[in-house]
Amino acid sequence: MKAQRNKTIDFDLDVGEPFLKRCITVANDVSIEQIINKTIIGDTFDVLDYLPNEFADLIIADPPYNLSKNYNGNKFNKVSYSKYVEYTDGWIKKIFKLLKNNGSIYVCCDWKSSSSIEMVLKDYFVIQNRITWQREKGRGALNNWKNAMEDIWFASKSKEYTFNVDRVKIRRKVIAPYKIDGKPKDWEETQYGNFRNTYPSNFWDDISIPYWSMPENTAHPTQKPEKLIAKLILASSNENDIILDPFLGSGTTSVVAKKLKRKYVGIEQNKQYCAWAEKRIEDAKYDNIIQGYANGVFWERNTSNLQKKFE
Repeated sequence: MKAQRNKTIDFDLDVGEPFLKRCITVANDVSIEQIINKTIIGDTFDVLDYLPNEFADLIIADPPYNLSKNYNGNKFNKVSYSKYVEYTDGWIKKIFKLLKNNGSIYVCCDWKSSSSIEMVLKDYFVIQNRITWQREKGRGALNNWKNAMEDIWFASKSKEYTFNVDRVKIRRKVIAPYKIDGKPKDWEETQYGNFRNTYPSNFWDDISIPYWSMPENTAHPTQKPEKLIAKLILASSNENDIILDPFLGSGTTSVVAKKLKRKYVGIEQNKQYCAWAEKRIEDAKYDNIIQGYANGVFWERNTSNLQKKFE
């Protein structure tokens, strides 16, 4: 029995069968119309071969890191550095042809797999930046530093790409407000305090890992926060653009795309995760809230009370 406040999505396929029926399989070439706003059940290495060329405006990929991990029965075993480079090249080579010429790609990784990802990515795409985000969560180590960071490589297919910097500003408290002629300069004076909407950097320390009392939380072992994915989508796509996630997991990319009025295509081989994804997509019809994002700006961590006052 779960506690009343525990909102974690963790049902089995007996319960999830109605959601699973909404998913599709792909075994031959398909049109864009056949896959838009769908969760595709299957191995991404197989499915990618059947998708239309240059249909995606943005790709967000969260592949298995080079760690031994059990994804609800689908096991990924740690391999050598060279084998992981070969694995990475395998899916990136397939995905390159699916991205529009002015499209972008983000690839999530940890510090161990980061160099492998960058090595392969630069052979196909134009590297634009490396984002590092502070996970906070993670086990301590007696003989090493706690692993509390992850990377996200940002690349584009060409030198022309979308980047909406004004849509991903961060609202921060102003500690030492500066005025000219008695008026705020580049900040806002409110009854709740003084704030400035700042341009984002490539270091993100304002994102919380989903936890048990958050509606977005699932039992997936490596789920990404909706707030994190929202930043990528808002920065590198526009409304009605198509977002592809070849390693969908429990559906965060598709859910956030729906909440932000984008179209989506997700590929996931685990049926239980597919069912969870469809449940979350269904919930997004009635609740488009993204924790930490309100009124067109991203808020610092632990400022939910302030966010509500500005809504």
